[in-house]
Amino acid sequence: MELKAWEYDEFPAFDEDVADATWLDTTGDEPGVEYVPNVEYECVDGVSRVLQILIPTSRNAKSPRANRPASRFYPCIVYVQGSAWMQQNVYANLPCIARLAARGYVIAVVQYRDSSVTSFPAPVEDARNAVRFMRVHATEYAVDPTRMAVMGDSSGGHTAVYAGILHDDEGEHNLFPGTSGEVSCIVNLYGSTDLTFDDSNPSTPNHNLPDSPEGMEMGGINLREDRAARELLTVRCNINEDTQIAPVINLHGTKDRTVNTKCSVYLHQRLVETGHESHLYLLRGADHGGPEFWTDQTLGIIDEFVREHVG
Repeated sequence: MELKAWEYDEFPAFDEDVADATWLDTTGDEPGVEYVPNVEYECVDGVSRVLQILIPTSRNAKSPRANRPASRFYPCIVYVQGSAWMQQNVYANLPCIARLAARGYVIAVVQYRDSSVTSFPAPVEDARNAVRFMRVHATEYAVDPTRMAVMGDSSGGHTAVYAGILHDDEGEHNLFPGTSGEVSCIVNLYGSTDLTFDDSNPSTPNHNLPDSPEGMEMGGINLREDRAARELLTVRCNINEDTQIAPVINLHGTKDRTVNTKCSVYLHQRLVETGHESHLYLLRGADHGGPEFWTDQTLGIIDEFVREHVG
Protein backbone atom coordinates (compact mmCIF):
# COMPACT_ATOMS: atom_id res chain seq x y z
CA MET A 1 0.00 0.00 0.00
CA GLU A 2 1.26 3.46 -0.90
CA LEU A 3 2.26 5.68 2.02
CA LYS A 4 0.60 9.09 1.76
CA ALA A 5 -1.99 11.31 3.43
CA TRP A 6 -5.02 9.28 2.42
CA GLU A 7 -8.47 10.81 2.12
CA TYR A 8 -11.06 8.62 3.80
CA ASP A 9 -13.08 8.02 0.64
CA GLU A 10 -10.09 6.82 -1.35
CA PHE A 11 -8.55 4.62 1.32
CA PRO A 12 -9.06 0.90 0.43
CA ALA A 13 -11.04 -1.08 2.97
CA PHE A 14 -9.63 -4.31 4.35
CA ASP A 15 -11.72 -7.10 2.83
CA GLU A 16 -9.63 -10.25 3.16
CA ASP A 17 -11.35 -13.40 4.33
CA VAL A 18 -10.39 -14.00 7.98
CA ALA A 19 -11.41 -17.23 9.68
CA ASP A 20 -13.56 -16.79 12.82
CA ALA A 21 -13.87 -12.99 12.36
CA THR A 22 -17.27 -11.40 12.99
CA TRP A 23 -17.97 -8.50 10.67
CA LEU A 24 -20.02 -5.58 12.04
CA ASP A 25 -21.60 -2.98 9.78
CA THR A 26 -21.19 0.74 10.46
CA THR A 27 -22.90 3.75 8.91
CA GLY A 28 -20.57 6.60 9.84
CA ASP A 29 -23.39 8.29 11.74
CA GLU A 30 -22.70 6.57 15.06
CA PRO A 31 -22.81 9.43 17.60
CA GLY A 32 -19.81 10.62 19.53
CA VAL A 33 -18.91 13.78 21.43
CA GLU A 34 -15.90 16.05 21.07
CA TYR A 35 -14.80 17.93 24.18
CA VAL A 36 -13.32 21.43 23.99
CA PRO A 37 -12.18 22.48 27.49
CA ASN A 38 -11.90 25.86 29.19
CA VAL A 39 -12.95 28.28 26.45
CA GLU A 40 -12.95 31.83 27.85
CA TYR A 41 -16.21 33.60 27.07
CA GLU A 42 -15.89 36.64 29.32
CA CYS A 43 -13.48 38.55 31.51
CA VAL A 44 -15.22 40.96 33.89
CA ASP A 45 -13.27 43.09 36.37
CA GLY A 46 -10.21 40.94 35.71
CA VAL A 47 -12.14 37.73 36.45
CA SER A 48 -12.05 35.22 33.60
CA ARG A 49 -14.88 32.75 33.12
CA VAL A 50 -14.84 29.73 30.82
CA LEU A 51 -17.06 27.25 29.02
CA GLN A 52 -16.76 23.49 28.69
CA ILE A 53 -18.01 22.85 25.15
CA LEU A 54 -19.29 19.49 23.92
CA ILE A 55 -19.82 19.03 20.17
CA PRO A 56 -21.60 16.08 18.53
CA THR A 57 -19.34 14.19 16.20
CA SER A 58 -19.33 11.17 13.93
CA ARG A 59 -17.31 9.88 11.02
CA ASN A 60 -19.64 11.61 8.57
CA ALA A 61 -19.92 14.89 10.48
CA LYS A 62 -16.74 16.86 9.98
CA SER A 63 -15.51 18.61 13.09
CA PRO A 64 -15.02 22.38 12.97
CA ARG A 65 -12.10 21.88 15.35
CA ALA A 66 -10.05 20.10 12.65
CA ASN A 67 -9.37 23.32 10.70
CA ARG A 68 -12.10 22.61 8.21
CA PRO A 69 -15.71 23.75 7.89
CA ALA A 70 -18.30 21.85 9.87
CA SER A 71 -20.55 19.69 7.72
CA ARG A 72 -23.45 19.97 10.18
CA PHE A 73 -24.70 22.66 12.54
CA TYR A 74 -26.56 21.80 15.71
CA PRO A 75 -28.91 23.44 18.19
CA CYS A 76 -27.04 24.70 21.23
CA ILE A 77 -27.85 24.27 24.92
CA VAL A 78 -26.10 26.59 27.36
CA TYR A 79 -25.91 24.55 30.58
CA VAL A 80 -25.55 26.16 34.01
CA GLN A 81 -23.94 23.81 36.53
CA GLY A 82 -25.41 24.12 40.02
CA SER A 83 -23.28 24.94 43.06
CA ALA A 84 -25.52 26.76 45.57
CA TRP A 85 -24.28 29.89 43.73
CA MET A 86 -20.80 29.17 45.11
CA GLN A 87 -17.70 28.09 43.18
CA GLN A 88 -18.73 25.47 40.65
CA ASN A 89 -17.29 22.13 39.71
CA VAL A 90 -18.08 22.56 36.02
CA TYR A 91 -16.68 19.11 35.25
CA ALA A 92 -18.96 17.21 37.64
CA ASN A 93 -21.79 16.43 35.22
CA LEU A 94 -19.83 16.29 31.94
CA PRO A 95 -20.15 12.49 31.53
CA CYS A 96 -23.95 12.74 31.88
CA ILE A 97 -24.25 15.92 29.83
CA ALA A 98 -22.28 14.22 27.04
CA ARG A 99 -25.14 11.74 26.69
CA LEU A 100 -27.45 14.62 25.81
CA ALA A 101 -24.85 16.15 23.47
CA ALA A 102 -24.64 12.83 21.61
CA ARG A 103 -28.32 13.26 20.70
CA GLY A 104 -27.30 16.18 18.49
CA TYR A 105 -26.66 19.25 20.64
CA VAL A 106 -23.67 21.49 21.13
CA ILE A 107 -23.62 22.03 24.89
CA ALA A 108 -21.67 24.83 26.58
CA VAL A 109 -21.34 24.41 30.35
CA VAL A 110 -21.11 27.84 32.00
CA GLN A 111 -18.74 28.86 34.75
CA TYR A 112 -20.40 31.87 36.35
CA ARG A 113 -19.21 34.53 38.81
CA ASP A 114 -20.02 32.96 42.15
CA SER A 115 -21.20 34.51 45.41
CA SER A 116 -17.65 34.90 46.73
CA VAL A 117 -16.97 37.32 43.87
CA THR A 118 -20.23 39.20 43.40
CA SER A 119 -23.97 38.84 43.93
CA PHE A 120 -27.22 38.30 42.06
CA PRO A 121 -27.94 38.74 39.17
CA ALA A 122 -24.32 38.11 38.09
CA PRO A 123 -24.86 34.38 37.28
CA VAL A 124 -27.84 35.32 35.10
CA GLU A 125 -25.82 37.94 33.26
CA ASP A 126 -23.08 35.37 32.69
CA ALA A 127 -25.51 32.78 31.34
CA ARG A 128 -26.89 35.29 28.85
CA ASN A 129 -23.38 36.31 27.82
CA ALA A 130 -22.59 32.63 27.26
CA VAL A 131 -25.59 32.43 24.92
CA ARG A 132 -24.30 35.46 23.06
CA PHE A 133 -20.76 34.04 22.89
CA MET A 134 -22.03 30.84 21.32
CA ARG A 135 -23.96 32.85 18.75
CA VAL A 136 -20.93 34.99 17.90
CA HIS A 137 -18.74 31.87 17.60
CA ALA A 138 -21.41 29.67 16.02
CA THR A 139 -19.35 28.64 12.99
CA GLU A 140 -16.34 27.77 15.13
CA TYR A 141 -18.35 25.36 17.28
CA ALA A 142 -20.85 24.01 14.70
CA VAL A 143 -23.81 25.86 16.25
CA ASP A 144 -27.00 26.95 14.54
CA PRO A 145 -27.36 30.38 16.21
CA THR A 146 -31.11 30.46 15.60
CA ARG A 147 -31.65 27.37 17.74
CA MET A 148 -30.64 28.13 21.33
CA ALA A 149 -31.82 26.80 24.70
CA VAL A 150 -30.68 27.22 28.30
CA MET A 151 -30.62 24.48 30.92
CA GLY A 152 -29.41 24.17 34.50
CA ASP A 153 -29.58 22.18 37.71
CA SER A 154 -30.11 23.34 41.30
CA SER A 155 -28.85 26.95 41.55
CA GLY A 156 -28.10 26.55 37.85
CA GLY A 157 -31.78 25.80 37.28
CA HIS A 158 -32.61 29.04 39.07
CA THR A 159 -30.11 30.84 36.84
CA ALA A 160 -31.43 29.19 33.68
CA VAL A 161 -35.04 30.21 34.35
CA TYR A 162 -34.04 33.72 35.36
CA ALA A 163 -31.97 34.01 32.18
CA GLY A 164 -35.27 33.74 30.33
CA ILE A 165 -36.78 36.61 32.34
CA LEU A 166 -34.05 39.27 32.51
CA HIS A 167 -33.92 40.86 29.07
CA ASP A 168 -30.96 43.23 28.90
CA ASP A 169 -29.57 42.69 25.42
CA GLU A 170 -28.35 46.27 25.09
CA GLY A 171 -27.61 46.88 28.79
CA GLU A 172 -24.23 47.49 30.38
CA HIS A 173 -23.72 43.81 31.16
CA ASN A 174 -24.00 42.74 27.53
CA LEU A 175 -20.45 41.92 26.46
CA PHE A 176 -21.58 41.33 22.86
CA PRO A 177 -23.64 44.39 21.85
CA GLY A 178 -26.09 43.68 19.07
CA THR A 179 -26.15 39.94 19.81
CA SER A 180 -29.25 38.48 21.40
CA GLY A 181 -29.15 36.57 24.68
CA GLU A 182 -32.64 35.13 24.12
CA VAL A 183 -33.41 31.42 23.94
CA SER A 184 -36.25 29.33 22.56
CA CYS A 185 -36.81 27.19 25.68
CA ILE A 186 -35.62 26.54 29.22
CA VAL A 187 -34.88 23.26 31.03
CA ASN A 188 -35.00 23.46 34.83
CA LEU A 189 -33.59 20.50 36.75
CA TYR A 190 -34.57 20.69 40.44
CA GLY A 191 -33.88 24.42 40.48
CA SER A 192 -33.60 26.36 43.73
CA THR A 193 -36.18 28.82 42.45
CA ASP A 194 -38.17 29.67 45.60
CA LEU A 195 -36.96 31.09 48.92
CA THR A 196 -40.32 32.18 50.32
CA PHE A 197 -41.29 29.21 52.47
CA ASP A 198 -39.52 27.89 55.56
CA ASP A 199 -38.52 24.44 54.29
CA SER A 200 -37.61 25.38 50.73
CA ASN A 201 -34.12 24.04 51.52
CA PRO A 202 -34.79 21.20 53.97
CA SER A 203 -31.17 20.38 54.80
CA THR A 204 -29.95 23.96 55.29
CA PRO A 205 -30.21 24.90 59.01
CA ASN A 206 -29.18 28.50 58.29
CA HIS A 207 -31.76 28.85 55.51
CA ASN A 208 -32.17 32.51 54.43
CA LEU A 209 -29.61 33.77 56.98
CA PRO A 210 -26.70 35.96 55.81
CA ASP A 211 -24.22 33.04 55.70
CA SER A 212 -26.62 30.71 53.86
CA PRO A 213 -26.04 30.08 50.14
CA GLU A 214 -29.03 32.23 49.23
CA GLY A 215 -28.07 34.94 51.73
CA MET A 216 -24.55 35.06 50.30
CA GLU A 217 -25.92 35.21 46.78
CA MET A 218 -27.82 38.35 47.74
CA GLY A 219 -24.71 39.98 49.20
CA GLY A 220 -24.67 38.48 52.70
CA ILE A 221 -28.01 39.79 53.89
CA ASN A 222 -30.64 38.29 56.18
CA LEU A 223 -33.39 37.15 53.85
CA ARG A 224 -35.61 36.27 56.80
CA GLU A 225 -35.85 39.97 57.55
CA ASP A 226 -35.58 41.35 54.00
CA ARG A 227 -38.73 40.16 52.28
CA ALA A 228 -38.11 42.25 49.16
CA ALA A 229 -34.71 40.65 48.58
CA ARG A 230 -36.15 37.18 49.25
CA GLU A 231 -38.86 37.74 46.67
CA LEU A 232 -36.38 39.21 44.17
CA LEU A 233 -34.41 35.95 44.29
CA THR A 234 -37.62 33.87 44.04
CA VAL A 235 -38.42 33.33 40.38
CA ARG A 236 -42.20 33.00 40.61
CA CYS A 237 -42.48 36.34 42.40
CA ASN A 238 -41.16 37.97 39.24
CA ILE A 239 -43.53 36.37 36.76
CA ASN A 240 -46.82 37.89 35.67
CA GLU A 241 -49.02 37.87 32.58
CA ASP A 242 -46.76 40.35 30.80
CA THR A 243 -43.49 38.54 31.51
CA GLN A 244 -41.62 37.53 28.38
CA ILE A 245 -40.31 34.01 28.99
CA ALA A 246 -39.68 31.03 26.75
CA PRO A 247 -41.43 27.66 27.40
CA VAL A 248 -40.13 25.87 30.49
CA ILE A 249 -39.82 22.20 31.42
CA ASN A 250 -39.22 21.33 35.08
CA LEU A 251 -37.91 18.01 36.42
CA HIS A 252 -37.68 17.44 40.19
CA GLY A 253 -37.28 14.47 42.53
CA THR A 254 -39.92 13.79 45.15
CA LYS A 255 -37.32 13.12 47.89
CA ASP A 256 -35.05 16.08 47.24
CA ARG A 257 -33.34 16.82 50.55
CA THR A 258 -31.56 19.93 49.25
CA VAL A 259 -34.21 21.83 47.29
CA ASN A 260 -37.82 21.20 48.20
CA THR A 261 -39.89 19.69 45.38
CA LYS A 262 -42.43 22.47 45.95
CA CYS A 263 -39.97 24.93 44.39
CA SER A 264 -40.62 23.45 40.95
CA VAL A 265 -44.29 22.82 41.69
CA TYR A 266 -44.92 26.44 42.68
CA LEU A 267 -42.91 27.76 39.72
CA HIS A 268 -44.83 25.55 37.30
CA GLN A 269 -48.17 26.61 38.78
CA ARG A 270 -47.25 30.29 38.55
CA LEU A 271 -46.18 29.96 34.93
CA VAL A 272 -49.41 28.20 33.99
CA GLU A 273 -51.69 30.58 35.85
CA THR A 274 -50.05 33.57 34.14
CA GLY A 275 -50.54 32.04 30.70
CA HIS A 276 -47.05 30.72 30.01
CA GLU A 277 -46.08 27.28 28.73
CA SER A 278 -44.69 25.02 31.44
CA HIS A 279 -44.36 21.27 31.92
CA LEU A 280 -43.65 19.49 35.21
CA TYR A 281 -42.17 16.02 35.67
CA LEU A 282 -41.83 14.62 39.18
CA LEU A 283 -39.41 11.72 39.57
CA ARG A 284 -40.68 9.40 42.29
CA GLY A 285 -38.04 8.76 44.94
CA ALA A 286 -35.33 10.82 43.26
CA ASP A 287 -33.08 12.98 45.47
CA HIS A 288 -31.20 16.15 44.50
CA GLY A 289 -29.86 15.09 41.12
CA GLY A 290 -28.36 11.71 40.34
CA PRO A 291 -28.57 9.14 37.54
CA GLU A 292 -32.38 9.23 37.55
CA PHE A 293 -32.21 12.53 35.69
CA TRP A 294 -30.01 11.11 32.92
CA THR A 295 -31.86 7.96 31.92
CA ASP A 296 -32.96 7.28 28.36
CA GLN A 297 -36.49 8.16 29.47
CA THR A 298 -35.66 11.55 30.98
CA LEU A 299 -33.21 12.43 28.20
CA GLY A 300 -35.92 11.54 25.69
CA ILE A 301 -38.38 13.88 27.42
CA ILE A 302 -35.84 16.73 27.44
CA ASP A 303 -34.79 16.03 23.86
CA GLU A 304 -38.38 16.04 22.60
CA PHE A 305 -39.19 19.27 24.46
CA VAL A 306 -36.11 21.12 23.22
CA ARG A 307 -36.49 19.98 19.61
CA GLU A 308 -40.13 21.02 19.60
CA HIS A 309 -39.14 24.57 20.49
CA VAL A 310 -35.81 25.09 18.72
CA GLY A 311 -37.14 23.61 15.50
